[in-house]
Amino acid sequence: MWRLEYPWLPLAAPLAWAAYRWLPVYLHGRSALRAPFFDTMARLTGKSPERPGAQAAGAQLWLNLAVWLLMLLALARPQWVEPPLVHAEPVRDIMLAVDISQSMDTRDFRDGSGRETTRWQAVRAVVRDFIEKRQDDRLGLIVFGTGAYPQAPLTLDHAVLRLLLDQTAVGMAGPNTAIGDAIGLGIRMLDAARERDKVMILLTDGNDTGSAVPPPRAAALARQHGIVVHTIGMGDPAATGDDRVDFDALRDIAKATGGQFFRAENLAALQDVYATLDRITPREVNTLRHQPKREFFWVPLGAALCLLVLWHAIAALAAWTRARTQQDTPAYRGDSHTSGMDGGTARRPPASAAGRASHARGGESVSGKVRTGDADHPSSDDSVDRKEGAWT
Repeated sequence: MWRLEYPWLPLAAPLAWAAYRWLPVYLHGRSALRAPFFDTMARLTGKSPERPGAQAAGAQLWLNLAVWLLMLLALARPQWVEPPLVHAEPVRDIMLAVDISQSMDTRDFRDGSGRETTRWQAVRAVVRDFIEKRQDDRLGLIVFGTGAYPQAPLTLDHAVLRLLLDQTAVGMAGPNTAIGDAIGLGIRMLDAARERDKVMILLTDGNDTGSAVPPPRAAALARQHGIVVHTIGMGDPAATGDDRVDFDALRDIAKATGGQFFRAENLAALQDVYATLDRITPREVNTLRHQPKREFFWVPLGAALCLLVLWHAIAALAAWTRARTQQDTPAYRGDSHTSGMDGGTARRPPASAAGRASHARGGESVSGKVRTGDADHPSSDDSVDRKEGAWT
């Protein structure tokens, strides 16, 4: 779509006509010598005096008008506007913290076909589905066991995130469970993103057995940084030792940060948990619209410059042609009684001098006189008489 950046500028087009119509003609005064014989000189040279001031021809007036309109069009900045580009920028970051301790290899879950599967396989399938649903959010992945490790930074490249999730295996982070360290690492990674909404979803099947930061302290730090932590507990709370899941601790973490606690005893319950999390964490994006523009002010500007260059080139060529024509044409044709302006053209002797020379053939030149018959005619110039005698 074509448009002008400054559409009001073409309204100034009539100013050129107003200036031509109302402004006085510019006259450049110079000193001149008064010559009483000016009319005679003009008549003899065949030239007529011109009126003072610059007299613009009709073609030049049209040229000035065209250049004026083209310059106004260039100043108005014609543009070609492309279709708008819409970009959705996420405003919420979600960090997934998943337990991959040795207990996640327990086979007490069943998949959709009823076959027995491990806890980790069930979690991986549900988390993959959750990632596919959150296309507008930046997601990150933390895996923890004896220690906590960033498996994937916050990213919109969910394909890479799913690939890294598939490559994760139970026991990679150690056999124990460090819930507090996982929350602390999530705080550091979410803080670096500086987004408005920050959410962490923590899933574990055990209790904290070796964190450097106790879970209650980590939850307090998360609240100070504005991070909401949702916790998911899976496993048997009646188990003993490291296999026992501490639902109370997970509930306290969620309550301290403004999140919710969920319990998943089977695959269907785990799917419901992530569906609920998807619902209570609405998608929100900043929509950025950008319309690419291509500038075309250079087209009328270049056209105006080309017109001016062409006009002056033609004028210079015409002036050069006139000068050559004047140089090649003789100043005078036929007999003339007046001297030329340049004095360089050989002329025939005046008719009176030729007559005197013919009459002087039978006489003699004595003391500046020419004798013809009985009359003596004084010569006006001895040099002329001598020349005439030479001609005889």
